[in-house]
Amino acid sequence: MTASVRPQPMIVVTDVEKSSAWYCEVLGATSGHGGPEYEQVLVDGELVLQLHRLEVGHHHGTIGDPALPLGNGVALWFQLGALEPAIARAARIGATVQTALHHNPNAHHEEIWLRDPNNYLVVLAN
Repeated sequence: MTASVRPQPMIVVTDVEKSSAWYCEVLGATSGHGGPEYEQVLVDGELVLQLHRLEVGHHHGTIGDPALPLGNGVALWFQLGALEPAIARAARIGATVQTALHHNPNAHHEEIWLRDPNNYLVVLAN
C-alpha cells in the first residue's frame, strides 16, 4: 500500500488579508477562504498555503509566539510553471527581493528569493 502526502503549510502572519493579497498576486493564486483570521491560498483550485493570524487561537490555541520574530528559519519554496510572469507580478507590488534571479546549480533551475510582508523567505523557482 502506498501513502499519499500533500503538504499544506500554515504560517502565522500579523495581517491575514494583506498577506493573502501578496501571495495571491505573486503566485497568481486565489483566495479559498478569506477573512481577517484565516486564509487558504489556492492555485488552480489546489491548496498551496494557509495563513493564520498570529494572535488567534481558534480551537487549537495560538500557533506562534508573538514575542519571537516571524519568518526566522523558514523558506517557502514554490515551483512554478512560468517564472517570468511571477517575477513581473512581484515587481509590480514592490516585493522585497533578497536574491535576484539566478541559476541554482544544486537544483538545476532558475530561482528568485523574496521576502513576504512578515519577513518569510519565499523562493520562486522554475
